[in-house]
Amino acid sequence: MPLPRHDADASLDPQDWDAFRALAHRMVDDSLAFIRDLPDTRPWQPIPGEVRASLTGEPLPMAAQSPEVAYEQFVREILPFTNGNRHPRFWGWIQGNGTPLGMMADMLAAGMNAHLAGLDQSPKLVELQVITWLAELMGMPTTSSGLLVSGGSMANILSLAVARHAKAGFDVRTEGLHAQPRLTVYASVEVHSWAQKGVELFGMGSASLRKIPVGADMRMDLSALRATIAADRAAGMRPICVIGTAGTVNSGATDDLNALADLCAAESLWFHVDGAFGALARLSPELAPMVHGMERADSLAFDLHKWMYLPYEIACFLVRDPEVHRATFALTPSYLRDEGRGVIAGGIPFADRGPELTRGFKALKVWMSLKAHGVDAFTQLIEQNVAQARELERRLRLMPEVEVVTPVTLNIVCFRLVRPGLTGEQEDALTKELLLRIQEEGTAVPSGSQFDGRYIIRVACSNHRAKWEDFELFLRAVSRISGSLVPH
Repeated sequence: MPLPRHDADASLDPQDWDAFRALAHRMVDDSLAFIRDLPDTRPWQPIPGEVRASLTGEPLPMAAQSPEVAYEQFVREILPFTNGNRHPRFWGWIQGNGTPLGMMADMLAAGMNAHLAGLDQSPKLVELQVITWLAELMGMPTTSSGLLVSGGSMANILSLAVARHAKAGFDVRTEGLHAQPRLTVYASVEVHSWAQKGVELFGMGSASLRKIPVGADMRMDLSALRATIAADRAAGMRPICVIGTAGTVNSGATDDLNALADLCAAESLWFHVDGAFGALARLSPELAPMVHGMERADSLAFDLHKWMYLPYEIACFLVRDPEVHRATFALTPSYLRDEGRGVIAGGIPFADRGPELTRGFKALKVWMSLKAHGVDAFTQLIEQNVAQARELERRLRLMPEVEVVTPVTLNIVCFRLVRPGLTGEQEDALTKELLLRIQEEGTAVPSGSQFDGRYIIRVACSNHRAKWEDFELFLRAVSRISGSLVPH
C-alpha cells in the first residue's frame, strides 16, 4: 500500500478543534448537571424495549457518524439507564457513588494517557505517594509495598498469590503445583466469593478453601479454625494462609483480627485481611477499634470505590514485606531493562508487583481527592453512614412485621418480613416482592441476599449523597408496600 501524501496524513485528532472543544464542554456540563439533579430522579428504571434493541442490534459502523451523533445517542439511550449507584437512595450491595472531582481526575488521567508500569515519569511518583499515604491510613508500615488495581476481588486474589509464594514451601513459580501437597487456605463461611475464585484460578481447587463456621456474632470460630488447621496438617496438607474479613458482605461483621494475627504467628501462616469496605472504618477514631489488628496483617486489600466513594474502578492491596511481594511477580525481559538513564530509569516497579504490564493512571483520583477533600471529610462521611444504619435499624425494629436479622455492627442493615401463620417460604416470597417493588417503583435500591436460608433485604449505607430524608422515604415505602402484600 503506498504511503499517503504528506497533506493527507490521517489522524484521530479532531479536524475542527473549536467544534470538538464545544462538544467536550457540553459533555462536562451535561455530566455535572446530571449528578447535580440526581435527587430529583428515580434511582433505577427499566430499559425500554426500543432502547435495548437499539443498543444491541445496531450494525457495525464502518463509516464515520460524527462524535456529535454518538454523543446524542449516549445522552438519550445510555446515560439514563444505569443501575443507579450514583443516586442518594442507592444502598444495594456495596457500591460507591463516585464524586464530581473523581470524575474530572479520571478525565485528566485519560488525557495524560500514562502507562503505569513504572518508568521515569510523574504519574509513577504520584502512585508511590498514594500507596504510602494509604499504608499510613491503614496502620501498615509506610515501607509496605502496594499496588492499585481494579477492585477488591483482584486486590484480594493478588494478595493470595503473594501468600502462596511466601508459604508454599517450594518454588511455585518454577515448579507449579504438580506432585506437591495440597495447599490450604482458611476463611469464615461469610468470606466473599473472590476466595473461591482465587484458589480455583491458582490451580489449587475449591477444596483448598476451608470455610470455617461463625458464631452468633458472625465472626470466625477460632476453635474450629485451630481444629481444621491441625486436621489438615495431620492429613498431609500444607496450610498457608488465613483470611480475616473486615466487614463481611452480608452483615458487615469483622473477624477477631488480633486473635487471627496471633494464631497465624503461632502457626507460621500468612495473615491476609479482606477489608474491601470495612478497612476504611479505621479512619474514624470511634470505629477504628472494630478493625483493630488489621494493621498486623501480612497483606491487606481494600476498595477505594466503596467507602471512599471514588469512581470505579480503584482498589489497593498492601504487602508488609516488599521483597516477598516483588519475588511473587517480578520478571524483566530485555526490552524493559532499567538502563539507569532515560525514560525507563527506575524500571517497572508496578509491573513487578502484579501480572499486568499495561496499567492506567488510577492514582490521580486518589491523590487529587485526598488533597482537595482531606481525610477528615471521608471520616465524617463514614461516621455519617454508620449513624444512618444504626437509626435505620432502630426504626425498622419498631415495625410490627419486620425482623432485623443480624446485628448492625458497621453500616449494613438486614431485615425480612414476618407474619404469624405464614411459612418461611411464604415470608421469603413477601420479602422478595417488597424488595422488587421498592426498586421498580423508583423509591430506592437496596439488594437481596440470604441469611440462615431465608431471603433478606440488605441496606448497605455507603452512600455519601444519602440524607436522612432519603431513609424516611424508604421507611414509608416499606410500611406502605408491605401492608399491601398478599401471600400466595
